[in-house]
Amino acid sequence: MRLFPRAPLPPSSPRPASAPALSSTSSRLPTNPGSGAPPAPQPMEPMDSQVTAVALSDSDSFSVDGADAADADLQALRRLSDNLAAAFRSPDDFAFLADARISVPGAPDIRVHRCVLCARSPFLRDLFARRAADAGATEEKGKEKEKEKNKEEKDKVELRELLGDEVEVGYEALLLVIEYLYSGRVGALPKAACLCVDEGGCAHVGCRPAVAFMAQVLFAASTFEVTELTSLFQRRLLDVLDKVEVDNLPLILSVANLCSKSCVKLLERCLEIVVWSDLDMITLEKALPPDVVKQIVDARLSLGLVSPEDRGFPNIHVRRVHRALDSDDVELVRMLLKEGKTNLDDAYALHYAVEHCDSKITTELLDLALADVNHRNPRGYTVLHIAAMRMEPKIIVSLLTKGARPSDVTFDNRKAVQISKRLTKHGDYQIEDGKASPKDRLCIEILDQAERRDPQLGEASVSLAMAGDCLRGKLLYLENRVALARILFPMEAKVAMDIAQVDGTMEFTLGSSANNMPPVDLNDTPFIMKEEYLTRMSALSKTGDTLTLGLPFLVLNHSALFSTDFVFYFSAYICCDGNWKFSLVFKLRNLLSNTLLDTA
Repeated sequence: MRLFPRAPLPPSSPRPASAPALSSTSSRLPTNPGSGAPPAPQPMEPMDSQVTAVALSDSDSFSVDGADAADADLQALRRLSDNLAAAFRSPDDFAFLADARISVPGAPDIRVHRCVLCARSPFLRDLFARRAADAGATEEKGKEKEKEKNKEEKDKVELRELLGDEVEVGYEALLLVIEYLYSGRVGALPKAACLCVDEGGCAHVGCRPAVAFMAQVLFAASTFEVTELTSLFQRRLLDVLDKVEVDNLPLILSVANLCSKSCVKLLERCLEIVVWSDLDMITLEKALPPDVVKQIVDARLSLGLVSPEDRGFPNIHVRRVHRALDSDDVELVRMLLKEGKTNLDDAYALHYAVEHCDSKITTELLDLALADVNHRNPRGYTVLHIAAMRMEPKIIVSLLTKGARPSDVTFDNRKAVQISKRLTKHGDYQIEDGKASPKDRLCIEILDQAERRDPQLGEASVSLAMAGDCLRGKLLYLENRVALARILFPMEAKVAMDIAQVDGTMEFTLGSSANNMPPVDLNDTPFIMKEEYLTRMSALSKTGDTLTLGLPFLVLNHSALFSTDFVFYFSAYICCDGNWKFSLVFKLRNLLSNTLLDTA
């Protein structure tokens, strides 16, 4: 059944045997979507502000005589595609038509039209049919409150209900799939979701953002049973598979396995590449389902790539250390090491903890001081390289303070900061005024700053507190320095305070829920430096030293802290409240950053 009648062709022109599918190219798709591959898509034309005013107008005339009949038919289909796309791209202008909305966590709801989605996707047709049946059954029970609630909620569809929890499909990928259902054309891939931050050294073909976006679109299209779009993105992944970074292969393999019936070629090719790759079995075991891991093990055994004794897995003593780390039991790890069967370096325990365990376990393992923080695994990755993949600021800073070298490169000549950049989406790197830095951006800034400074093992910052001869003055300085960092750089300060296990600051009242310290007037006399204050001084000093890895101007450029402009704006910050604080914080940050650049 057609949603809209096709414009009649002139009598002299034969009627096509079947209606062509909507496409962004001048060639038609096969009648049966599964009988052939669709043509390569063209980038979608941008819709200007006047699209809604003209999209529904079919008054334009064009020639349909003789040989132009096919072109006329194609133009009619393109016009239909534009009309339907306008209803989706301009939700405010067509709000009175929308009868459902898809709820995406952390993003605006997507308003859709069930008739279009059901006509284009068998999966969505069944989904909305079930929801309508459930809503009708509730109404028959006559429960007024449930009727009202059902009326409000029946139009809302959670993303989890559509795609489950197996693959995290992003907002941009879902938009592309839904827009394809409306228009039949694939738009230009969004830069914010498909490009990584390493703009100078990456072709944006095999990096994580590009691969993840294509995999998400493939999974959503396969789930919605949109054959043409599934085939298109399977072919795109096949075309770039040889250029994909090996660490991104498990992601593609897991998605291809979930879409196995519609992605047979991709699954077979990806399995073949993974079998011959240097990906270790621990990584594969953590990332893939057991049946896929078994196929890889069997293939490697048949090819003689692993021995039948260990099947590519570590020995029993190493596995015991790993299981102890999985249980967050560092004391058990210490006991296992005393047996003398293995050590932290041979077990690659730090690599394992950084990749798979909580940051607290990594810190405790580092505190044992029994492992080389710059030790390489068989693939040539140091612990810091693994931490750069994990993208956890606490772990990265902990490793740097223990002497990890940010300048070390992998076998393919990548530093830790380049690894992080190629894992970070362009959109996740942006920062808005007055808001904390995103975690991904913070990791990159920490690694970049550490590489430029190249700190040595055990290096301590030269601060004003060290120049004082009064313990009370030292504690005052340390309290105020951390409090200032919490105001200007809340995300960075929180990471440093978590590592040093500092809950709050006593000098400034910041109104934070993390400030749980009891009220103490450090200017009261006599002041007795008790054990608790000495311990706190040590923790605050560690916090400050940690901050210097990413924010060296808090220590190295004290002239900026006491400049006329800084004192003026900081005084204004203390006196004002509300939205003014955000703009003043941004101004203070710029003052310090510019001073750092001037002195570099």
